[in-house]
Amino acid sequence: MKIALKIDVDTYRGTREGVPRLVEILKRHNAGATFLFSLGPDHTGRAIKRAFRPGFMKKVSRTSVLEHYGLLTLLYGTLLPGPDIGVRCANILRSVRDAGFETGIHTWDHVKWQDGVTTADAKWTERQMRLARQRYENVFGERAQVHGAAGWQMNRHSYRLTQQLGFSYCSDTRGEHPFIPVINAEIIACPQLPTTLPTLDELIGVDGLTVGNVADHILKLSADARPSGHVYTLHAELEGMKLAPVFERLLEGWRAAGHELVSLRDYCATLKAADLPRHVVADGEIAGRSGTLSLQQDEFLAEAAPGILA
Repeated sequence: MKIALKIDVDTYRGTREGVPRLVEILKRHNAGATFLFSLGPDHTGRAIKRAFRPGFMKKVSRTSVLEHYGLLTLLYGTLLPGPDIGVRCANILRSVRDAGFETGIHTWDHVKWQDGVTTADAKWTERQMRLARQRYENVFGERAQVHGAAGWQMNRHSYRLTQQLGFSYCSDTRGEHPFIPVINAEIIACPQLPTTLPTLDELIGVDGLTVGNVADHILKLSADARPSGHVYTLHAELEGMKLAPVFERLLEGWRAAGHELVSLRDYCATLKAADLPRHVVADGEIAGRSGTLSLQQDEFLAEAAPGILA
């Protein structure tokens, strides 16, 4: 079974410290992966506004945000100016590609996207996505083929733009298997490869799960040999730093089970877009994570909506 590894890189520190460590770990285990980069300013400190969201402070207390992100990161965009990741870390970003890993777009400004996209209009959304695409092209000299939204948060304009901006496939959602997204009865001709497994920060501190046993829990969840495999999302700030030993345990367990660890590109290469089912996408909640995310919903059937596909 294929397990695609999707690495979200949210911060300046995660890019500088977590990314190189993950490259080293992945190469040592002969594992493929896709790195999705935040390409503009790191304004992590502005996330303090989320303290008023239901469940946010509970999640923060479970996952030791200060320990994983560091004090400086938590001041960026407030008391300290936010460093421009795509400018200051361009060599690190290119080194990931040069090491043989797929690269793509996570976002321009991680906090701005997460805090604004769900209610944003078309103009705001397009500006954020075009800024990220242009910076990616400046760094890598080519267009990105894959997009994975910050916080799995999207709106109808951003789904349309994944098609209009020419992405070959995206991983913006949470769900069960690859699909073609349908938003308000509009089919978006860009396959979604949803994250199918929970993340470490959603699990640790819940139902007796700790740093010591969470890897075994995820290995059990990923043991079902589904035809489409799994997509696992990790973070440079977690698995690339303090939680690197947990990630190594996962890699060893997946290898021992005979699973193939691949990039989103290699995962998608086994799929035929014409054969993918169409599924409605809507906002919903995931256990262990505050706020709403874009979730794969029921399959969309043309006969249930006459005239929509005409």
